[in-house]
Amino acid sequence: MAFLGLVLFLALPAFFLGVLVWTVFEHFRTTDIPSAIQHPAKFRFLHCMFLYVITLGNIFEKLGICSMPKFFRFLHDRVRIKKDPALVVTNLRFGTIPVRLFQPKAASSRLRRGIIFYHGGGAIFGSLDSYHSLCCFLARETDSVLLMIGYRKLPDHHAPALSQDCLNASIHFLRCLDTYGVDPSRVVLCGESIGGGAVVYIAQTLVGRSDLPSIRAQVLINLCVQAINLCLPSSEQYWCVPFLSQDFVVTSICKYMAIDISWKEAILTGAFMPPDTWRKYRKWLSADNIPKRFQGRGPPPRFPAPYNEAAYLETKHLFDREYSPFLADDETMAQLPEVFLVSCENDMLRDDSLLYKKRLEDLGVRVTWYHVEDGFHGSLILFDKKFFSFPCSVKIVNAVVDYIKGI
Repeated sequence: MAFLGLVLFLALPAFFLGVLVWTVFEHFRTTDIPSAIQHPAKFRFLHCMFLYVITLGNIFEKLGICSMPKFFRFLHDRVRIKKDPALVVTNLRFGTIPVRLFQPKAASSRLRRGIIFYHGGGAIFGSLDSYHSLCCFLARETDSVLLMIGYRKLPDHHAPALSQDCLNASIHFLRCLDTYGVDPSRVVLCGESIGGGAVVYIAQTLVGRSDLPSIRAQVLINLCVQAINLCLPSSEQYWCVPFLSQDFVVTSICKYMAIDISWKEAILTGAFMPPDTWRKYRKWLSADNIPKRFQGRGPPPRFPAPYNEAAYLETKHLFDREYSPFLADDETMAQLPEVFLVSCENDMLRDDSLLYKKRLEDLGVRVTWYHVEDGFHGSLILFDKKFFSFPCSVKIVNAVVDYIKGI
């Protein structure tokens, strides 16, 4: 028995060290660090740790110990939440949906601005705790009442759990604005990545709702608004840049949409796209809509690939508005509230923002665009992490605060 204990004592450190060595090797083998990224050594270290946790999670999942998403969120949420003396923070439930309310303590002579925040993470990562400090900062610096929504995620919940939870919680909040001292004419929807897609979907769904206050503005950071064309220039230029690789994006789509992973290549190449459907959406989704300065040097990839009807039948729900709100009709899009759009250059989803910007501007919707040349996907959440923060992280949060304060 003592011998077995000794073996286990020696084997566990060897196991964790072996996984660490493999992830470092994998990072250098598969990862590209653009020259625009500031502090590349720090960037590499963070990605190695990110990859290390995901690898351990995948191993534990295969062993039946714990799913990778739950393992990652468990570690991420071990960071102690700091209390902000300027805010009252309350955990609530709107029905079954957990939400967190951030309210300034100071008295106000008028009703405050309201912010509804939808966090990122691809329906895999992210939580109320991991975005807590960001929401504290936004509520405090803009003197706003902020509601963050803790929607359901993988592995226990698939589409359309995210969009349903975000919509239902948002409607509940909008009906109770007077309870929280919020000005109904100054409600802002704010989201990052997949949370930005939730903003767009909810803003569209609320168009024409006379029983609810109108949304004043959309704040969209590193927007993910469609799962149809993954062969845009940014996908080709930054497909292996942390913290969002092309492989991870397609895998996340398959898991969240309950699509068999064998259709991954069909989604990536557009082989699931019926020719008549592409003719309908090409005017919005073609790489031709991307400004020249963002185009790659080489010839654009062939998109879509030859049509595969079996792939379409397995993936056709990708065209639903809950998952690709970019595909809404012009009449709905033209009625959307103004937008503050943040895009990061070194992000494979950069072109979602550029396509959304062009489409709204073509329809006469006001768009304020803030592009961060040294930015990368996921940089927002690092803004207050001291040594692990980046200049782009601080620039983004300050730009968002400045915009919201102007409303």
